[in-house]
Amino acid sequence: MLKNLKNIVVVSLSTIGSRVLGLVRDILIFMALGASAWNDAFILAFTLPNLFRRLLGEGALTSAVVPIFSDVLRRSGRAEAFAFFNQVLLRLLLLLVLIVAAGMTLLGSLAHFDLLPVRWALSAELAVVLLPYTILICLAAIVSAGLNLLERFAIAASTPMLLNVAMIVALVAGLSMGADQAQLVYWLCGGVLFGGLLQLLLPAWDLARQGWRPRRESRSMPELRTLWQLFLPGLMGAAILQVNILVSRLLAYSLDESAVSVLYLASRLMELPLGVFTVAVATVFFPLLARAVSDRDDTSFANALTQGMRLVVGISLPAGVGLLVLGEPILELLFHWGAFQAQDVMQTLPLVAIYGLGLPFYSAATFATRGLHACKDMKTPVRVAGLCLMVNLFSGLLLMQFWGVRGLALSNVLAAGIQSIFLWRALSKHRSEVGFLHLRGAFAKVLCAGVAMGLFCGLGHAFVLSFELADKLSAAAIVGVFVPAGAAFYFWLLYLLKFEELNVLAGMLRRFMSKRTSG
Repeated sequence: MLKNLKNIVVVSLSTIGSRVLGLVRDILIFMALGASAWNDAFILAFTLPNLFRRLLGEGALTSAVVPIFSDVLRRSGRAEAFAFFNQVLLRLLLLLVLIVAAGMTLLGSLAHFDLLPVRWALSAELAVVLLPYTILICLAAIVSAGLNLLERFAIAASTPMLLNVAMIVALVAGLSMGADQAQLVYWLCGGVLFGGLLQLLLPAWDLARQGWRPRRESRSMPELRTLWQLFLPGLMGAAILQVNILVSRLLAYSLDESAVSVLYLASRLMELPLGVFTVAVATVFFPLLARAVSDRDDTSFANALTQGMRLVVGISLPAGVGLLVLGEPILELLFHWGAFQAQDVMQTLPLVAIYGLGLPFYSAATFATRGLHACKDMKTPVRVAGLCLMVNLFSGLLLMQFWGVRGLALSNVLAAGIQSIFLWRALSKHRSEVGFLHLRGAFAKVLCAGVAMGLFCGLGHAFVLSFELADKLSAAAIVGVFVPAGAAFYFWLLYLLKFEELNVLAGMLRRFMSKRTSG
C-alpha cells in the first residue's frame, strides 16, 4: 500500500507541476493574445489533435492496451510483451499517419480555396500546422502506459510538463523578438510540435533502457483481437466526450471573436482542482473498487464507493464555491495583463461562477465512471455520455440565443449534472448497498461548511475592497489570504461536524510521511 501511495504521490506531484506550468502558459498566452480572434483560432485548432489524443492516445486505446500488456508481461515475460507492444505501435502509427494526412489535406483545401469564412479559414490553417502533434502525443501516451506497467512512473508522469515548458519558451522567444499576434500564434504552434517531440522521445528513451527495441514483428499475436474488442466500446465513450467539447467550442466560435477564449479560460480554472484532487482520489480508490468486485465483496465495494464519493464532493464543492466567490480577484491577479483587458475579465467572470457551481457534478461523474468501469460495465457510461451530448447540443443551441457564451457554459454544467445523476443511479442498480441515502448526511455537512466558507470569503473580499487599494494589490491580498484561510476554515468546520473522511486523508498522509522518514 505504501509503495502504491508513493507512486500516487509521484503522479500527483507531477500533475500539480503540469497544472501550474499550464496555468503559467495560459497566463502568458492571454497576456499576449488576449480574448482575440487569434487566440480563438488557436484554441479551436488545438482542440483537434487533443481530440485524437484522447481517442487514440491516453484514452480508449491506452485503457485497452494496459490490461493485455499486463497479462502478456506476467504470463510470458518482457520479450513477448514488447513484441505485442511493437505490433500495437506499428498499427497505431499507420492509422495516425492516414488520419493526419487526410485531415491536413481536407483542412488545407478548405482554407486555401476560399471555401470557408475568414475566421474559420484561419482556424483551419492553424489546425493544418498542429495536426502532426497528434502522431507524437498518441505514440507518447502508449509508450508512457508501457512504462507505468513496468512501475516507471516519474518520467511518464512528467511528460505533460515538457509541452508546457516548450510552449512557454516559444511564446517568450516570440515576444522577445517583437512578434505581433499573427506571428505569435505560429510561434505557439512550433512550441506545441517541439513539446510533442520531447514528450515522445523522453519516455521512449526510458522504455529502451528497460529492454524495449522498436521493430517490425513478423507474426501477428492473438492478443490483438482481444485488444480490438476492448478498444471499440471505450472509443465510443471517449469519442462522445470529445465531440461534446468540440461542439461547445464550435458553437462558441460562431458567436464572436472572444467566446472560445473566455469559455476555454473559465473551464481551465475549473479543471485545475478537478485534474489534481478528483483524479488523485479516483486513482487511490479505483484499485480498491476493482479488488472488491473481483472478490465479490459487495460490502467493501459499497463502502469504498461511498467513501470515495464523499471525499470527491467534499473537496470539489469548496473549490467550486471558491471560484464562485473569489473568481474576480483570481482573474484579476492571474490574467489581467497585456492584451487581456478589464472587459475580458468581466466577460469571463460569469463563466467562472457557472463552472464553479458545476465542479461537484463534474467530479462526481468522473468518480462514478470509475466505479462502473470497476464493475466492468463499459456500456452504461457510453449511453449516458451519448445522452449528455444531446443535452449539451440542444440546450446549448437554445441557451446561447438568450445568454450567448454564458448559455453554453450553463448547458455544459446541465449536461454534467445529468451525467452524474444517471451514472450514480446505474451504480445503485449494480449494488443495492449504494444509494443517495448513504451520502445524504455527509453531503449536508459538506454543503453547510461550503456555504459558511463562501460567506467567510465573501466578507473577506468586501473587507479588503473597503481599503480601496490598487486593483492588483487588492486581488493579491484577497487571493493570498482568503484562499488558504477559506480552505482552513472549511476543513475546521468539517472537523467540528465530524466528517469522517478527514481521518482517511490524514491517515494516508501520516503513513506516507512516516514511511519517508523511516526510509
